[in-house]
Amino acid sequence: MDDRSNTIAGWVLAGGIAALGLSIASGMYFHRGEVEKPGYAIEAAAADGEAGPVIPLATLLAAADPAKGEAVFKKCMACHTIASGGANGIGPNLWAALGKPHGHVAGFAYSDALKSVPGNWDWEGMDKWLANPKKYAPGTKMTFAGLGNPVDRANLIVYLNSQGSNLPLPAPVAAPAPTDEAAKAGEPATAGEAPKAEEAVAK
Repeated sequence: MDDRSNTIAGWVLAGGIAALGLSIASGMYFHRGEVEKPGYAIEAAAADGEAGPVIPLATLLAAADPAKGEAVFKKCMACHTIASGGANGIGPNLWAALGKPHGHVAGFAYSDALKSVPGNWDWEGMDKWLANPKKYAPGTKMTFAGLGNPVDRANLIVYLNSQGSNLPLPAPVAAPAPTDEAAKAGEPATAGEAPKAEEAVAK
């Protein structure tokens, strides 16, 4: 029995050594080191705090669709009515709200935070309010987190405007003028440069 046990132990030891050797050999064979150049380039993400180009609100409003804004307003209907003469709910009735002072609906218990915001509900103010109510009026009772999509906000604002306010939309912001380098890149030769080219040919 002792001889058999020794034989079994020897085979087990030999198998372990063989497995270890294969592991080392395969590791040496398949290890190729770091890849010098990746198969395809991955563009770096924008640095923290950077964002894509911001489209001016006036431009968004000019392209906005009140029908789509009405669909967005469904998110507001749990707290607000918008029909003329509609009752207040958790939030005030929003008929003809644009252009009116903050806290204009008689009988509604606005928070002091919102009532203390100066001025009227203008385009910029409404956009900021819809984006983040708590940032626009810190301490507001409104619990809605806000609409992160600026297109949704623009659609909703033009819908709100169509419900009793009917203020003229702000003029869209003109596209920025091309830089000097961009202008030169696509600019044909000036009249003063043409004779120089002809003189070079003549020579």
